[in-house]
Amino acid sequence: MKGFKVEILCKLERLINRISGATGWLAGWLCVLMIGVVFTDVITRYFFHGGSIAMQELEWHLFAAIFLLGAAYVVREDANVRVDIIYAHLKPRRKAIIDICGYLIFVIPMCTLILYSSWDFVSYSYQLQETSSDPGGLPYRFAFKALLPIGYGLVLIQSLAEILRNLRLLAEKHNPPLTDYAAPQQKES
Repeated sequence: MKGFKVEILCKLERLINRISGATGWLAGWLCVLMIGVVFTDVITRYFFHGGSIAMQELEWHLFAAIFLLGAAYVVREDANVRVDIIYAHLKPRRKAIIDICGYLIFVIPMCTLILYSSWDFVSYSYQLQETSSDPGGLPYRFAFKALLPIGYGLVLIQSLAEILRNLRLLAEKHNPPLTDYAAPQQKES
């Protein structure tokens, strides 16, 4: 029975990792799209003395989408910014304990608070069918606002996958990697 429960948790971890990988892939392509939008906006503004409010708003919304959809991928890849003067020199088991505590004390409560507080923000925007307040701006602003709870929800579930991975690491003597993707290469200091 115990092996069955562990297998279910491993499958859940793999599923969450794949979801984060898919949203990271999408965020990467949104970067390419944003580069194209910014390039087009700059060309039309400086060479043709044109430009549009909608194009500028699209740049902002794409940037927000990249950040919100890519955040869970960053957590999965352990590519977040941290000051690791001490952490880098710890053994894997101690790192696992610190990571579990960090997710439980900081990340999960923050994500839960943002999910809770953004729900009314997004639903009110949807009820109004909110659009840009600027003339010539983008319609459907509520759709972009919906990325706020989606992005933090993705970080929340990826944090749970990281807790599962670290608990598995603590429980096993020999810890083979579970991931279906290439783990980031850490440079030795």
